[in-house]
Amino acid sequence: MTEKPVFTIYHNPRCSKSRATLEMLRAHDIELEVIQYLEQHPDFAELQQLAAKIGTDARGIMRPSDELYKALGLDNAELQEQDVFRILEDNPQLLQRPIVVRNGQAVIGRPPENIMQLFDDV
Repeated sequence: MTEKPVFTIYHNPRCSKSRATLEMLRAHDIELEVIQYLEQHPDFAELQQLAAKIGTDARGIMRPSDELYKALGLDNAELQEQDVFRILEDNPQLLQRPIVVRNGQAVIGRPPENIMQLFDDV
């Protein structure tokens, strides 16, 4: 018996892209963990790991178009990386959505088709 591939989605049910991505994942024969990150806030270390799996910095997993991003001054290049992660930890609504993780890699599901690169061997 072959094991089903395991995927994790950081999901916001109010986001249409996140819902579409979740539907795409559910259409495959996979094991799926759904983390509603507005209820189960990722901590500092988890956020760092997500960014590393995507291959970006803290700002790369954030939504720069969000009004809160601007209000918190996150466009200030002088902010230290750990400070940006702490701000994100305290304000999970700034997280890009959805983020899908598999086998130590992650992608942002905008557009939802981005997740297909995680299906190479499925």
